[in-house]
Amino acid sequence: MDRNPSPPCSDAEEEEEEEGDAVGNTVYSKHWLFSVLTRLIEVIAPAEPGPAASPQGPRTELDEEMENDICKVWDMSMDEDVALFLQEFNAPDIFMGVFAKSKCPRLTEICVGILGNMACFQDICMSISKDENLGQVLLQRLCDSDSPTLLETSRLLLTCLSQPEVANVWVERIRENPSVYDCVCFIMSSSTNVDLLVKVGEVVDKLFDLDEELMLNWIKNGTCQSVGPSGDDSPEELPDFKIVPCILEAAKQVRSDNPEGLDVYMHILQLLTTVDEGIQAIVQAPDGGKETWSLLYDLVCQELCQPDDPPIIVQEQKTVLASILSVLSAMFASQTEQEYTRMRKSKLCLFVLIRILQYMEGCGKRAVDNSKESEQEETGRTEINEEDFHLKILKDICCELLSNMLQELTKENTIEGLHQGHLNEQTCSCAFQNLLPLYFASVESFLEVLREADQTLADNLEKRFPSLKVHT
Repeated sequence: MDRNPSPPCSDAEEEEEEEGDAVGNTVYSKHWLFSVLTRLIEVIAPAEPGPAASPQGPRTELDEEMENDICKVWDMSMDEDVALFLQEFNAPDIFMGVFAKSKCPRLTEICVGILGNMACFQDICMSISKDENLGQVLLQRLCDSDSPTLLETSRLLLTCLSQPEVANVWVERIRENPSVYDCVCFIMSSSTNVDLLVKVGEVVDKLFDLDEELMLNWIKNGTCQSVGPSGDDSPEELPDFKIVPCILEAAKQVRSDNPEGLDVYMHILQLLTTVDEGIQAIVQAPDGGKETWSLLYDLVCQELCQPDDPPIIVQEQKTVLASILSVLSAMFASQTEQEYTRMRKSKLCLFVLIRILQYMEGCGKRAVDNSKESEQEETGRTEINEEDFHLKILKDICCELLSNMLQELTKENTIEGLHQGHLNEQTCSCAFQNLLPLYFASVESFLEVLREADQTLADNLEKRFPSLKVHT
């Protein structure tokens, strides 16, 4: 790395000088870092009125040399020794000046990015988080119109929210800043930047997971106009955002390009269904929840766990499937009178549920059924036990929705399923095996309908499951 020239000296003196100039145990130069931060102060200084001010006004672009150097600092700040040096040099205060005075989006992005790297270290994160002024300024960056800056701001917030020691500080700060809700909704509903949408989704997911009160506030929000991003210095009013349509719009943007991002947004919807207000926000939307149902139905029936996929796919998709099916189950249970839940094509979801259970039997039955046994084995099985746990959650959710849908299955739906090959002795046996004895009433109800459509199949199933014959 380039350093300022020094007077000639002996090898021993040069080595001693370089060691004294090194940042911690790194090879980075304190003097060089100091010079870059000093130049950074000079970059924003012309924003002050005076003879040094540029006649063209504040600079909106960085010169190449300065950009290269400050980007090097950005990379270096991933090292803890460098991060500590920057904190000792009061770099966060310098960045505050950048945010207040700079009109250069690239410079703002880099400075937020450096803070994001510094926040990865616990002590520094606590220092940054406890600075109320800095915290407020960083939240204001969510109203920025520059996507790279928004991405780095979201990354910084997620880093802080992931630190248990300071997470509550940020939750409370966000709860007291209504503009955060509007800015986040604006990003989710209007951005086409997939990386940004994923990171903002992770922030929302973390917030809702940490604080139910904040989630309830955001569910009930959207009743007042708020200040949002604008291309100039004057604020503009944002639309009257509702949280569910914004989540759906973001999910549509990320679904094809980023499976992890889709997982995040499906989990946000699942978190909403953990409270009555969240379920009502979904099913009492202007379209009665039809858009949510259609998106989730399409994901399950057209994209996830398809007939030509290997059974192991259920392992890879277990978390996103669990989230989607959980939301569908909540919607189905609360809005069975809605036309979209009774449409014939929606019954295809029922057959997909049976396929998921079949796949689980094919690749994960041992893991699910023997979870207690695996818990008693060596510590090296911890990761497998976690897999078991997620598969069991998926199975439980799948069975609950399947039982509810079986009770709504008509003779016509059943005949159609038989003709299409979705219903046969193998698939029905799989369903009964997983549903009994907990969902006996649902199985019994379906068996009555099946008897009208295919008496032979119904008789064969009664033979395979004697407990059903006893009750008929």
